Amino acid sequence: MGRHFGDLAKVRHIITFTLSPFEQRSFANAISKGIPNVWRRFSSNALTVLPPFFLAYLVYNWGTREHLRLKKKDPSVYDNDQ
Repeated sequence: MGRHFGDLAKVRHIITFTLSPFEQRSFANAISKGIPNVWRRFSSNALTVLPPFFLAYLVYNWGTREHLRLKKKDPSVYDNDQ
């Protein structure tokens, strides 16, 4: 009745190795090597990434304040209204 999904094609000259999920250690060296690696990667890219984000925040903040300022009504325009 046809082939199973994993046997649809015959691939030659490719060797695959698998490890049982029960033999893997999910968080091996996560504390001893993972945290220093995250810090190293963050500090090496911080000067590249943070200035544009900071500039974008300043522009967004200025635009929001300017929009709120321009949206307010000027009370001096309505002084002569009854």
